[in-house]
Amino acid sequence: MKLLRPLLRFVALLLVVASSALAANAPLNTLTSAEKKAGWKLLFDGQSLGGWHGVKQPGPPAKGWVVKDGVLTCVAGAKGGDIITDQTFDDFEFSWEWAMPPKSNNGVKYFVTDKRGGIGHEYQMIDDSTVKDHADGTTAAFYLVVAPDASKKKVRPSGEWNHSRIVVQGNHVEHWLNGAKVVEYECGSPAILEQVQKTKFRTTEDFGKKVRGHLLLTYHNDEASFRNLKVRELPAT
Repeated sequence: MKLLRPLLRFVALLLVVASSALAANAPLNTLTSAEKKAGWKLLFDGQSLGGWHGVKQPGPPAKGWVVKDGVLTCVAGAKGGDIITDQTFDDFEFSWEWAMPPKSNNGVKYFVTDKRGGIGHEYQMIDDSTVKDHADGTTAAFYLVVAPDASKKKVRPSGEWNHSRIVVQGNHVEHWLNGAKVVEYECGSPAILEQVQKTKFRTTEDFGKKVRGHLLLTYHNDEASFRNLKVRELPAT
């Protein structure tokens, strides 16, 4: 029995490694059987902007966003505007991969409502070398509100693919970057609402609180590429 337990643990570890390897080697913009079982759904099919539309527009923008070789790219200087999901989310986990050239600025927003337009809590994506003395404006921050944990944050060089996740369950929110949790906060908490009052969002109704809303890919006049956009709804807590 003493020999069997270490063997079982070793076999379990091999299964985890094998499962991770299969997910890593899966074709772009697809779901593994394990992901499907866990409730994941694709938000980008690798071929079109189906499921997305421009802010306050009936469909996707006519320009500014290009799909090529399974990658969705925001075209620099094309003035395509932000795009948001047709669907809204409450408790969810959103996973995506992204890459940007040097000096670029972009982001993913959540809790975006029709009333707010393109305003929402933002997972910042930016070349950190362009940010001066402004940690809550660096990559993976809750933009202008919560700075990421610099001791855990690992951003890959410009042009390489990063993996990010946003997890919302109840009032608890987490930002993940390349396998590490770098931000967590509680929507509506005194600390968050106090910090919001120091930002340009202080006049936005209910900013800092949890609301059901769309996911949004921002347009900041710079190039940014996305792939493997996946979401799953989570049980409320």
